[in-house]
Amino acid sequence: MKYKSVFDIIGPVMIGPSSSHTAGAARIGRVARSLFGREPKWANISLYGSFAKTYRGHGTDVALIGGLLDFETDDQRIIEAIDIANAKGIKVTFIEEDAITDHPNTARVMIGDDMGELELVGISIGGGKIEITELNGFELKLSGHHPAILVVHNDRFGAIADVANVLAKNKINIGHMEVSRKDVGKMALMTIEVDQNIDQELLDELEKLPNILKVTKIVD
Repeated sequence: MKYKSVFDIIGPVMIGPSSSHTAGAARIGRVARSLFGREPKWANISLYGSFAKTYRGHGTDVALIGGLLDFETDDQRIIEAIDIANAKGIKVTFIEEDAITDHPNTARVMIGDDMGELELVGISIGGGKIEITELNGFELKLSGHHPAILVVHNDRFGAIADVANVLAKNKINIGHMEVSRKDVGKMALMTIEVDQNIDQELLDELEKLPNILKVTKIVD
C-alpha cells in the first residue's frame, strides 16, 4: 500500500497515521532486524487482533517492513518500504490470524536467510512504545527503548554472576534484567537492559565466559 501524504500525529516523530499501529510496528520490525544482525531474505509476519484488522489502513504493514529494513520511525522511505523490499528480492508474507492474544496489537515476526532464522513476538502498547515478549521460543520482556544485551547461555550455576561481574567491572549500570529458560539445566536467555551503549569489545569479553553461547546487543 502507498500513502499520498505524510500525516502529523500526537506521539513520537514518525511517518504514518497511528503511533500504536505505525511507530510501534516500525520499532518491532527494527528490533527484529537488530537481533538478526543483517537484512533478511524473507519475512513471514502474523498479525493478531487490531493489527490484523487494520494493518493496511494504518500502515502497520509498511512500518513493520520499514523496521526490518532498518528505517527509523520518521524515515519517509517507510511509505515505500514494501516496494523497496520487493526490489531487493525480499519475500514478504502477511498472515491475518484469528487467535486471541493478550494484547490486541500483536505481531509475530519470522525472518531468515540462508544463514539462519529468527522468530520474535512484539506488541505495541501505545504512543510508539513496544514490548518484545518472545524470542526464538524464550519468554522475555524487552522494551526496545534502551540499549540491551541478550545472552544465550547454558543454565548453569554462576553464569548470571559471571555476566554481572563483567558489566560491573566495565561500569555498566543494569536498568532491568531477567532470565528465561525452557527447562532446568538446559539453554537459557538473559535479557539485560543497560543505561549506555555497549561496544563490541565488551560483547566479545562476555562471549568468552564459561557457559555463554551467544551474545547480541540492541542499540538505543
